Amino acid sequence: MGQVEFVTVTPEEAGQKVLQFLQRRVNKDVPKSAIMRWIRTGQVRVNKGRVKPFVRLKMDDVVRIPPYTIDEVSNQDSQQRAAAHNGTLDIVSESEGLLVLHKPAGLPVQPGTGHDDAVTTRLKAKFADASFCPTPAHRLDKNTSGLLLVATSYSRLQELHELFRNEHALGKHYLAWVEGRWEHSETIELRDQLAKQKQHDGKERMETGAGKESLCTVTPLLVTNKKSLLHVALQTGRTHQIRVQLSARKHPIIGDVKYNGSPNSQGMLLHAWRIVLPAETFTCVPTWKRPFDVSTHLLVNAPT
Repeated sequence: MGQVEFVTVTPEEAGQKVLQFLQRRVNKDVPKSAIMRWIRTGQVRVNKGRVKPFVRLKMDDVVRIPPYTIDEVSNQDSQQRAAAHNGTLDIVSESEGLLVLHKPAGLPVQPGTGHDDAVTTRLKAKFADASFCPTPAHRLDKNTSGLLLVATSYSRLQELHELFRNEHALGKHYLAWVEGRWEHSETIELRDQLAKQKQHDGKERMETGAGKESLCTVTPLLVTNKKSLLHVALQTGRTHQIRVQLSARKHPIIGDVKYNGSPNSQGMLLHAWRIVLPAETFTCVPTWKRPFDVSTHLLVNAPT
């Protein structure tokens, strides 16, 4: 079928769930995962409104079925399966309405120009039949590793969004290897104004000096002449905040070439280590290799 179809539910079809109705109405070669994707993305409508797959239809309901071809849906389904096989998800913890992932450095949360592989792509592939596709509740930079909270229900997603908007409602703790000897032996507060600035090459980057107030605290965990391991607790959540604030103090994160760090074979050494929710705490130690490996005894003195 190459065009939109509007189908009126007959008396004989009334009482079926949306998914069952569509499975009977569309070509038998359309996979269930494709139908679930149509519903999840709002391509299927009932009486002009979005609908969930297990809602029961009534007589005379009008169901919108999106245009499709068998080749198209088969190709999309094979791409989703390939993504599921080629890209794994490291699940740290599961609770009601929540998945906690360990996102590797180099994997973006959302797909973009030139890269289809992303956390959301892998979630859609792994949970193709879910009535609510698991959705990240916040972001991590592509090259930052560590904890990522993913809601598996809409109500939990709303709850998490509210927590992240209230900057004092949860704790966000990072580990970072920076260049040089960190000169402070105790926890200090970093306070800056950050704003986007356009560079000569047309690209944007965050700069200090103007913009929104940005606040974090920094505690040294290991200091040597050439590098230092820092614990950073965020009080605000500005774009690239930790990277910019550390670079502005002549201690760029190792591997963060965008903000003056030296190239590193292990990439950018910034890791979302611990997230503290009102009733739950999650931790995930980075998988950096020598000479940047982090043993648990180094984390004993990290602020909670």
